[in-house]
Amino acid sequence: MVVVGGDAAGMSAASQARRLKGEDELEIVAFERGGFSSYSACGIPYWVGGQVDGADQLIARSPGEHRERGIDLRMRTEVTELDLPGQRVRARDLESGDERWWGFDRLVLATGATPVRPDLPGIGAPGVHGVQSLDDGRALLDTLEEVARRGGAPDGGPRAVVVGAGYIGVEMAEALIRRGFRVTVLNRAPQPMTTLDPDMGELVHEAMCGMGIETVNGAEVTAIRTGADGSVRAVATEDAEYPAEVVVLGLGVRPATGLARDAGLPLGEYGGLLTDLSMRVRGTENVWAGGDCVEVLDLVSGRTRHIPLGTHANKHGQVIGSNAAGGYATFPGVVGTAVSKVCDLEIARTGLLERQAAEEGLRFVSVTIESTSRAGYYPDARPMRVKMLAERRTGRLLGTQIVGREGAGKRVDIAAVALTARMTVEEMTALDLGYAPPFSPVWDPVLVAARKAVAAVRKAG
Repeated sequence: MVVVGGDAAGMSAASQARRLKGEDELEIVAFERGGFSSYSACGIPYWVGGQVDGADQLIARSPGEHRERGIDLRMRTEVTELDLPGQRVRARDLESGDERWWGFDRLVLATGATPVRPDLPGIGAPGVHGVQSLDDGRALLDTLEEVARRGGAPDGGPRAVVVGAGYIGVEMAEALIRRGFRVTVLNRAPQPMTTLDPDMGELVHEAMCGMGIETVNGAEVTAIRTGADGSVRAVATEDAEYPAEVVVLGLGVRPATGLARDAGLPLGEYGGLLTDLSMRVRGTENVWAGGDCVEVLDLVSGRTRHIPLGTHANKHGQVIGSNAAGGYATFPGVVGTAVSKVCDLEIARTGLLERQAAEEGLRFVSVTIESTSRAGYYPDARPMRVKMLAERRTGRLLGTQIVGREGAGKRVDIAAVALTARMTVEEMTALDLGYAPPFSPVWDPVLVAARKAVAAVRKAG
């Protein structure tokens, strides 16, 4: 069994296969081109911001630990070619430059995703960083420390520009503020967080401004300006120029499927590999794929989507490892659940946005309610806003978004379960959720939104 990629999906697959098959039954070789294995990329903003003390805290299992468990994990080794008819891969040792072919009976592709880097003047300049791997995080920290040593501009501290206001952009903006940088976020959309509807994204914008992050919406970046030494000095848009000693790209990621494309494997609308329920690549017998390089079935819309999250990647790996070792497991799909934060504002969504529901041709109602995290009379009850979408004809829940303070974000899990079970909003109102004043009002905010959605469905006929 050859595994291409040594992070969540790849090493979960290798570990699960090893649990089911001993070394005398199945040889497992894994290749990772980076310097770390089995780590939490989601934790990088918190490492950069200082809440996590060092990269070691983000590593679930080191290369040595994998080897002790009978997995031949080869670090700093890049797979450069797939020969599927010949059942072999070409791998290059990045330290020595040596190349050789490795045969396989079973192949697992877990090549992950790469940060979007638009083709702009100056995009490759020193000081411009994407953040996808621990190697990327270390490089960014080195730049931040160097900039801090130089002292920044005469009129204040060092300056950073974050391009993009999705999950990574927002989280990196907070991390840079924590490190003493003056931060500007350039966002081409009308509001931050296009994973929310604009009216909910407006709350995120307000929170970012409240913590001192200058957020410029509707800003299309046109170039990275550099100084005499070639390093970044500013980011230009169509209307203005924003000084910066460091630039962080938060424009999302694309599936890293160049190897798969060159080998003729099937890719979907978003460039990710297409698999069946067993995570086997469609049209193949002995090739599986998982993690950020695949597209997954959206259980709400019925279409495949690219949703790069570590939760999915680890589940993919478990399924792949079971099947590659001769067992049986399936990954049925996702409902698009995600949660994040900026300062103390929690941001969560699951299911479809209004735009996505309209694109699917669904007729729907949407409602928004204001509530609190605890009983209103209990100390430290914090406000939250819940938005809910339901199908007009059936009342089926289509999506939920939540923005609020402490205690808001994880409430989205209630809606995620309801979506997976294809519940109607009326059925949701009868859910037997836990209640006590320190944890919730008598009617949990999600159920208040469901009640309002029931009324909207009835009114719509």
